[in-house]
Formats: sequence, structure tokens, C-alpha cells
Amino acid sequence: MSQTVEFDVAAPPDRVWAVLSNVDLWPEWTPTVTSVTRPDHGPLRVGSHAKVTQPRLADAEYVVTEVIPGSSFTWEAARPGLRTTAMHRIEPLPDGGAHVALSIEQHGFLGPMVGRLYRGLTDEYLHNEANGLKHRCEDAA
Repeated sequence: MSQTVEFDVAAPPDRVWAVLSNVDLWPEWTPTVTSVTRPDHGPLRVGSHAKVTQPRLADAEYVVTEVIPGSSFTWEAARPGLRTTAMHRIEPLPDGGAHVALSIEQHGFLGPMVGRLYRGLTDEYLHNEANGLKHRCEDAA
């Protein structure tokens, strides 16, 4: 099961990337993340780990599986029977702004059931994260 939210941000893509890829600061701009703890520091890279705490969800240990600096990153959290993949993509717009896509996919034996069970919460969280990112980037632009 996959869910995506796409939106435009009136800020340069490099600014959006700086905010989006600094996962340690997500709790400052989105109510959907209470804390992020990383054992490593610096820019995200393949293999980076992050423990993400969110309201109404169990803590999740994400591992970065792909990074295209300035453009996108993907990370995954795994539990028995379930793998959650979260993708974050930024594309430049002709006017100097950015088009952003945030996606969540649930895989594995329990993926379809968890996806259906949490569909409303996932939609709410994706939209809250989109709004928070947009405001954080545009306020600083």
C-alpha cells in the first residue's frame, strides 16, 4: 500500500533540501515527529540510522537506503512481517521554487493490513509534514 502527498514550496530547492534532510530538527517544524535520535552525525548517507518517535505510533528505527544529495532520500523501517519505506523527493520548478513529494509504502505480509488500518493517520501525518515543511522553508526564504 502506498500513499503520497505532493506540493509546491516557494523557496529554492537547496533550502528545502537543507530543511528536509536535517532530520534531527524535524520536531521543530512538524507535530508528527516528537523526536529523532541519530547515532551518527552530519549529512544523511546510505546506512545512516535514525530512531523516530511519533505520536500514536511505535518508535521506528529507520535506515537510509538511498540519498541523492539536494534531491531525495529514502529510508526504511522493518518489523516482523512489515517494512515501511518513506521517500522524500524535491524537484526544481521553473520559477525557482521546489516541487516536493513525500511517500510512504507498506510492504511485507502485514503491509496491506497495516496500510489500511493506518490509512487515515498516514494521510493526516503526510499533510501535516507537508504543511510544516512548506511553512518552515517559506518563512526562511
